[in-house]
Amino acid sequence: MREDAQSIFQAGISAANPFQAVKQCLQVKNNVITLALEANGQQIKRSGQWQTVHLIACGKAAVDMMKAAQLQIPSELLASPSLLITNYENVQDVIDCEVHGASHPLPDEAGFNSAQHLADRLSQAKQGELIILLLSGGASALVPYPLKGISLQEKIDTTTLLLGSGATINEVNCVRKHLSQLKGGQMASLATPADLHTFILSDVIGDDLSSIASGPTVPDNTRFTDAIQILKHRQIWEALPASVRQVLLSGEQGDIDDTPAAGHACFETSSHTLVSSNRISVKAIEQQAQQSGYVPVIFSEQLTGEARDAASSLLNFAHQYLEENKNVQPIAIIAGGETTVTLNGNGLGGRNQEMALAFAIAEQKHPLNAEWTFLSGGTDGRDGPTNAAGGVVDRQTFGKISNPEQFLANNDSYHALKQAGDLLMTGATGTNVADLQVLLCKRNDTQ
Repeated sequence: MREDAQSIFQAGISAANPFQAVKQCLQVKNNVITLALEANGQQIKRSGQWQTVHLIACGKAAVDMMKAAQLQIPSELLASPSLLITNYENVQDVIDCEVHGASHPLPDEAGFNSAQHLADRLSQAKQGELIILLLSGGASALVPYPLKGISLQEKIDTTTLLLGSGATINEVNCVRKHLSQLKGGQMASLATPADLHTFILSDVIGDDLSSIASGPTVPDNTRFTDAIQILKHRQIWEALPASVRQVLLSGEQGDIDDTPAAGHACFETSSHTLVSSNRISVKAIEQQAQQSGYVPVIFSEQLTGEARDAASSLLNFAHQYLEENKNVQPIAIIAGGETTVTLNGNGLGGRNQEMALAFAIAEQKHPLNAEWTFLSGGTDGRDGPTNAAGGVVDRQTFGKISNPEQFLANNDSYHALKQAGDLLMTGATGTNVADLQVLLCKRNDTQ
């Protein structure tokens, strides 16, 4: 069952293959470039001839997205070198491309330098030229470019407070946009008067384009006031660096231009394509589960909230389903989404490891009438600030950990699962479409 769970999870990663996703949406014939509106190429958003094409890739899937675009576009049309910014784990040499590594999830100085370089490249593009931006999850942290008056360290401190407060990804991105010179549509503004098209690999549940990588090329309808309210709601406003509070208040008072909203002139020359998402990966793991002999059952395609609460909800769902469908077996209960963790301890882990550990603890208290294996993993191969993608647990997990509830209370799921030998280790996958969960169950009463 553990092997089945991992092969099902891998099918979700394969479905988010960034190379194929870009390749099928970008076609060139007789130097006419066609940019598909939808991933299946059924609708055409944009087609034309441009004298020069600038390729810029940013995010965890940047390498494969860049290689696909380079394959499709004739080299004589490309401005050289192309620019690629990705997390350190995914750095590779790419021909005719300037490759930068940066830190994720917390930004670093290398990312700040890369962001300045990116802003310069966008600003240098001319009317009649096309910028193709290849955007994937992680880009928001990989290109930190704080507003004047805020240091990189102060922005890092703010991000750290946000990530530990239980803030949702949309809340985190709203604040990031209003501390940045690139996010929230501001890349589109910098690219003007050149034409801009963005290929987007979504790591945001529901595929809100304004939230993916903090929406650098699409309109942002959040305001400075929204960012302030989020920080106060999460009870971290007073803990922020004084300079951050001052900049946000100045923006609220109109002393700093807000991010460009819908209707702004910069979006007249900007378009985009959503090439892959968590939703597509959930469909793929559903199909793989069926091929592996399981009856697939969707628990949630938009799983959010606290990781440990999501684990309890999933367990309750499994109990109910097994009770109401006694003739159906074996089953694969499937979810996709992005949960959160509110830090109350000082341990190590990520949302997927915490969910896996919490599920093992909850099942021990309320056992399923089935043999089971539960996998929760990040499609990028890295869960939080660890080298694990998540966790794979079963009924034996609980007994292999000394005081598992203490580990959970300390947010130390990494060391708990390491002790049990239940870390999910995939290495960097080269893509990122949020998280996937698979719970496999084989009934005890029908085996």
